[in-house]
Amino acid sequence: MEKAEKEKLRIKYGITEEDEKPYLMPKEEDYAILAKVKELESKNLSPADRELVSLIRTQLLDDWRTPLLGKLNEILGKYP
Repeated sequence: MEKAEKEKLRIKYGITEEDEKPYLMPKEEDYAILAKVKELESKNLSPADRELVSLIRTQLLDDWRTPLLGKLNEILGKYP
């Protein structure tokens, strides 16, 4: 994605370069996801919803598998 296109998407979704920095953002949907995550994080979420939103945020990372495996292992640990 070209720099000008990224800037348009940042403006459209209210994402800063700093917000975008740690994530892969090859598609417009990634900007939409990050914008919704940021909006939800500003709300008074239940602990379960806050944890889910946090996990969703990790899916934008280059290494999204590590946090997902960690969460799956945590859940598996509850059900030996």
